[in-house]
Amino acid sequence: VNRPTISCIFDYGSRYHLRCYIYQARDLIAMDKDSFSDPYAIVSFLHQSQKTVVVKNTLNPLWDQTLIFYEIEIFGEPQSIADAPPNIVVEIYDHDTYGADEFMGRCICKPSLERSPRLAWYPVRKGNRNIGELLAAFELIQREKPALHHIPGFEVMGSADSDLPYPPPQREANIYMVPQGIKPVLQRTAIEILAWGLRNLKSYQLASIISPSLQVECGGQMVQSCVIKNIKKNPNFDVCVLFMEVRLPKEDLYSPPVVIKVIDNRQFGRKPVVGQCTIRSLEQFICDPYTPQPLRDDLSSLTPRDDVLIDIDDKEPLIPVQEEEFIDWWSKLYASTGEREKCGSYLEKGFDTLKVYEAELESMEEFEKLSDFCRSFKLYRGKSQDANDDPSVVGEFKGSFKIYALPDDPTVPVPPRQFHQLPARGLQECLVRVYIIRAFDLQPKDSNGKCDPYVKIAVGKKSVNDQDNYIPCTLEPVFGKMFELTCTLPLEKDLKITLYDYDLLSKDEKIGETVIDLENRLLSQFGARCGLPQTYCISGPNQWRDQLRPSQLLHRFSVQHNYKAPIYRPDRVIFQDQEYVLSHFEDGKPPNPHLGPVEERLALYALCKQRLVPEHVETRPLYSPLQPEIEQGKLQLWVDLFPKSLGPPGPPFNVTPRRAKRFFLRCIIWNTKDVILDDLSITGEKMSDIYVKGWLIGHEETKQKTDVHYRSMGGEGNFNWRFIFPFDYLPAEQVCHLSKKEHFWSLDKTESKIPPQLILQIWDNDRFSFDDYLGSLQMDLNRMPKPAKTAEKCSLELLDDTERFVSLFEQKTVKGWWPCAAEEEEKQIIAGKLEMTLEIISEPENDERPAGLGRDEPNMNPKLDDPKRPETSFLWFTSPYKTMKYILWRRFKWVFLIIILVVVLLLFLGIFIYAFPVRVLALTQPFATVKIH
Repeated sequence: VNRPTISCIFDYGSRYHLRCYIYQARDLIAMDKDSFSDPYAIVSFLHQSQKTVVVKNTLNPLWDQTLIFYEIEIFGEPQSIADAPPNIVVEIYDHDTYGADEFMGRCICKPSLERSPRLAWYPVRKGNRNIGELLAAFELIQREKPALHHIPGFEVMGSADSDLPYPPPQREANIYMVPQGIKPVLQRTAIEILAWGLRNLKSYQLASIISPSLQVECGGQMVQSCVIKNIKKNPNFDVCVLFMEVRLPKEDLYSPPVVIKVIDNRQFGRKPVVGQCTIRSLEQFICDPYTPQPLRDDLSSLTPRDDVLIDIDDKEPLIPVQEEEFIDWWSKLYASTGEREKCGSYLEKGFDTLKVYEAELESMEEFEKLSDFCRSFKLYRGKSQDANDDPSVVGEFKGSFKIYALPDDPTVPVPPRQFHQLPARGLQECLVRVYIIRAFDLQPKDSNGKCDPYVKIAVGKKSVNDQDNYIPCTLEPVFGKMFELTCTLPLEKDLKITLYDYDLLSKDEKIGETVIDLENRLLSQFGARCGLPQTYCISGPNQWRDQLRPSQLLHRFSVQHNYKAPIYRPDRVIFQDQEYVLSHFEDGKPPNPHLGPVEERLALYALCKQRLVPEHVETRPLYSPLQPEIEQGKLQLWVDLFPKSLGPPGPPFNVTPRRAKRFFLRCIIWNTKDVILDDLSITGEKMSDIYVKGWLIGHEETKQKTDVHYRSMGGEGNFNWRFIFPFDYLPAEQVCHLSKKEHFWSLDKTESKIPPQLILQIWDNDRFSFDDYLGSLQMDLNRMPKPAKTAEKCSLELLDDTERFVSLFEQKTVKGWWPCAAEEEEKQIIAGKLEMTLEIISEPENDERPAGLGRDEPNMNPKLDDPKRPETSFLWFTSPYKTMKYILWRRFKWVFLIIILVVVLLLFLGIFIYAFPVRVLALTQPFATVKIH
């Protein structure tokens, strides 16, 4: 009673007539357990609302209904209403026979004051989630005359007493359709369905799906497929081409979706819907029916009787060849990725490169995503319990569609059918070779920020677990492994590759996985089962590995595309009205002794120009089921697929990672010169107690040092001392391979690669304090400065003269003078010069030519004599005699002599003075006695 009255008073209002053209919706969510809904729409405008009819069992309802609000009074100025008319709220509900109807979603729409507005798609949202789209239009008409009746149907629209347009046609009493001016213009259209088969169907109501069939709906029409007798024996349909004629809108914007329902034919006449999917975009399937379509041959028809097999084991190259030691498959990979420093002379020999794709092969647009024959459509089932939950995937439908317009005149001949000459629908035994190359950017799984990955591969019920060969402590493992498995297509079409993290005390954790559809690769016309190399070789590192020779592949390609058969000439082949000349692609290349016959090389060159899948490595993202949308890393691999009906394939590639070889660096320190004099002797002279320390970066545990050259007065040092540094080296990559534990408690060693760099330092030895650092020299053994022949020519310019850099691995032995640098006032100065010999030898050479550390036995190769150091080179407090002889006496001998002389004189003088008074007293004593008496 005490609340204030709030009111809004308008001067005037306007009467309006609203027509809501609710045509259809698509991609709604499933609200019933049978994977569908019974949707209807409620349209609310200001204080009035109306609802459409209920469409049963669909997620893509076609209402085709006009809701009419005869008279609505809107207060305000007409211009303001025209600029910003009130919103229309459309809510979609699921009708339930028992219980309350369930809310599905709503959309906010704006009415239009224009006559005959165009239909438009409005997003339907539930919370923050899109749950579908609504195709509708809303026409707001201002009325000049008041309504005679407010009950729909009693007022005659379009009559003289009414200012309203004529009413839309009625489908039934008080159910108006969308008028023709607004409804999409339809045309006669043919839809051909390639129902190839069903894959990975999950059980329904605790029972396996054995005999499914397919039901395809579009534009109010429906077609039913045959029943698969036993999906476990053959999941393909016996009759796999379906046809239906529908009337579809000419504009793609208004095209209705295609609904696919999978029905399981069970006992006692039960036919539940066990899965469904909606294909909303039909534009991708529209085709020209008069364009020739590729033929699909049956791989099983090519048998050994047709002479299509290639036997390369008994063929030898025309010229016996000894390949360079470091040429391998990894040379091809590094040459293809531009890492020329790791591929050696591979490119200079004119060998093949390959294509490295940065994504999956099936995502490449140039190969139509390997779905040129058929596509995989996910089947969904079940009720959406939560707005954020997606329906569960219960299987896949393998198939495709061809949509094309039919002539309106039924007497005109229809276009030819599109799906013909299909491959055999039987089972195909295949050999699968999976090459796992490397992974990178893996998600860490251990407390040290690393993981211990290994590979597990599964196809069907067969699996290969490589747990014993896990790679410890890395996020970028190099696997370099080839796995062979057998499978039966299409029963075992999914190849699953999983990376696990090895744990000693707990269950191994999954890092991520990727799944490859082998069936799509086998059926694709782009030759995805085995990539094409650049040249046809019958031996060597690029030996042909396909089951069919290039000439047979070219013949098969011409049959598929209805081309004329290729015509071979001695030096060229004519195919598809083009000439492929041998000299055009082989001239200018180094002679390759591994090449096969000319005819096969010509056929391969023609094939490489036909947009077929080349020899490649693909990069596949890894995903975890726990975080399905977050990438867990990438895996580089490729897959070769060989139907057994074509016979045995060629030999596989050896992709084993390069193994480091043990080498030894022998460094002999002969002499030093011009070393900085850092100390003062006990006599005040500048001097240094010189010794040299050296090690290889990454091998600090093998750090070594010479003996000490004491009391160097001029910076000279003599050593004749040998360092020996063992290390593991990859010659092809020019890096050292390190394998060591990061911590003493680590279970496994961590592997890394670093350049071979030698560090030599000159130090001044101190007994009662820390040694003084004087200068150092750091050299990359692959690009090290060439030494000077004499000490006088040795300067810091040697370190910057890149034109004179040499590789110790090529020269094997280098001897001369190198400068050691130090910093003084932010400038580099010479801290000394080293004369030494550097030699690289392999492990067998080290066994044949042994040598000891320093001057120890075996002191040979070469033998090192004791250095001829000056007599002043010794440790002063360990040799008192030498200290007196070579340090004190030589410098202060005159001082010593003068001191001795002075001491002797003083001694005589002292004796004289001491003895003189006694003698005088003795001489004068008698006279003194007499005088006294």
